Amino acid sequence: MTTFNIPNMSCGHCKATVEKTIHSVDPKAQIDFDMASRKITMDSGVEADNVQAALAAAGYSATLAK
Repeated sequence: MTTFNIPNMSCGHCKATVEKTIHSVDPKAQIDFDMASRKITMDSGVEADNVQAALAAAGYSATLAK
């Protein structure tokens, strides 16, 4: 499981875009959203760097949560 902070994810449209972006990299990824804390937890076989790059290309700066 990988957790990302996505500070500019603030609404349902953002959630849909983040989900679509991650699924474009890994269609089988399981994603849990915590909109209040603006975090996602993802179970995927794809490297976190690849997901971060895809999110950045979609306009979302994601950082790995500690």
